Amino acid sequence: MNDVNRTIALIAGVLLLLAVATAVGQFLKRHPDRGLDAAAVRTFNLRLRGWWIMCTVLAAAFWLGTTATVMLFGFVSFWALREFITLTPTRKGDHRALFWVFFLFTPLHYLLVGLNRYDIFSVFLPVYATLFVLTRVAIAGDYKRFLERTAKIQAGLVVCVYCLSFAPALLQIPIVGPQPIGSDANFRLLFFLIVLVQFADCMQYVWSRMLGRRLVAPAVSSNRTWEGLLGSATSTALLAAVLWWAAPPFQPWQAALAGLVVAIMGFAGGMTMSAIKRDRGVKDYGTLVVGHGGVLDRIDSICFAAPVFYHIALFVTDGGAIRPS
Repeated sequence: MNDVNRTIALIAGVLLLLAVATAVGQFLKRHPDRGLDAAAVRTFNLRLRGWWIMCTVLAAAFWLGTTATVMLFGFVSFWALREFITLTPTRKGDHRALFWVFFLFTPLHYLLVGLNRYDIFSVFLPVYATLFVLTRVAIAGDYKRFLERTAKIQAGLVVCVYCLSFAPALLQIPIVGPQPIGSDANFRLLFFLIVLVQFADCMQYVWSRMLGRRLVAPAVSSNRTWEGLLGSATSTALLAAVLWWAAPPFQPWQAALAGLVVAIMGFAGGMTMSAIKRDRGVKDYGTLVVGHGGVLDRIDSICFAAPVFYHIALFVTDGGAIRPS
């Protein structure tokens, strides 16, 4: 199977599984007499709707190329950061700093990602944007809750923009062989990450509903259990091992290990964002995704998993030289 056919097979396989899951979900919805919790079935169907949107958009981005995919993630970051900042109160002294964060630092960061300048974008937001935000808010002259306000801006910038940008950065990892940068193999690596994150999220929910007994943090999340985390990590590791051919740098055992880490980091992202929502007293970050909250509600797991997966890929490839599969 050549490189293009592998990519088409991966996308088609994922969309086929979604179609089967959707058919099952609709069947259960129309037959409540099966004894399953109606609320659980409804939640399952809503999650499928979100996965359809994400996977379809990402599959379409494959045909548009690397630049379009980076721009797509840049827009998602912009919107997620907007949701994050809107959720928490700001003061007049923060507004100019936020203007530069949204309209200078975020686009410039994604430009650096698109140019494959890892040496710069890896420190651009954590260092230079942080220094700017601290200074600009201080110059505004409003010192009340200074640390709390600046920490909120920095946290949003790091999670929603910096961490998420490592997903499209996978398209820029150089491949040794006849394939150029941004080839089908790179896209499969990105799609591999997204599939693992979404599958881990699904398995966390399924295993928690089936076997969950001990909640990880009841005050933060009422449906995330230790049994769900263990089942999700194990299931995702097995799926990653089966799909190892889709991720050029990995051997089966390496893919399984990456799947395990992705599941754990995705869980960490979901718990962290849930803690923030509980602190602010809201259910969702927004309503852009019909029936499933805002953008940040759907990408919280990806934000935490993407930078770790990116650096695992670099480690496996001996610093960026991916061997042909």
